[in-house]
Amino acid sequence: MATNVEESKPINFVSQDEIWKTRLKVEKESSKIWPHKWGFLSEVYIESQRKGAGLRDAAGELDLPPHLRARPPTPAEKYIHVSPSPPVPQTTQALIGWRSSQPHLQLEVYGKETHGRRSFLKELGWTLESCT
Repeated sequence: MATNVEESKPINFVSQDEIWKTRLKVEKESSKIWPHKWGFLSEVYIESQRKGAGLRDAAGELDLPPHLRARPPTPAEKYIHVSPSPPVPQTTQALIGWRSSQPHLQLEVYGKETHGRRSFLKELGWTLESCT
């Protein structure tokens, strides 16, 4: 079975330092060259930002029909009512389901969800053998 553990190699700190210095030198030189080669991109970006701001100011507030307007947010307190919890049980065995035993804290507020048993074949008036 092969392992992914590599043997440690001796580190040459002088070589690592020279590599780091070279990277910094290249980055500094490229930061001086960038405006001459790619500076037009920043000008185009600033110009597009100005145009966008001008369009937003010109548009102002759009007069939308009532059915397309955004409604103000409804506060959560209107729909969510949190009742105080019953006292925490003393044992871990009683901890299981301790909130759901209270009728006002049950999750099924609107009653149980039921699915009626219907048959598509009976609705169409077909026999069971018609699908085989």
